[in-house]
Amino acid sequence: MFVGALELDILLGDVHSLKQKRSVVRPVLAEVRKRFAVSVAEAGHTDLHRRTLIGVAVVAEGGEHVRDVLDSCERYVASRPEFELLTARRRLLGPED
Repeated sequence: MFVGALELDILLGDVHSLKQKRSVVRPVLAEVRKRFAVSVAEAGHTDLHRRTLIGVAVVAEGGEHVRDVLDSCERYVASRPEFELLTARRRLLGPED
């Protein structure tokens, strides 16, 4: 069993309130969850209206599959025009960890 985690630190575009931030971030979280069958949540910067930290987690039998899913999630979020991806950090835990 392999467990992968991805943290995406994101700068939001034309957002001026926490309410606007939620209206931009929530649909993206729902789409990532639906499209890639992963767990995803806003995991940081919840008090800042122009920043967010999105956390993605996936569990699978093979490490390569976990890496592929996390790569796809990162590409999808980075391709969103309303987001500027500042950093992406990932962790992979395998049977020997």
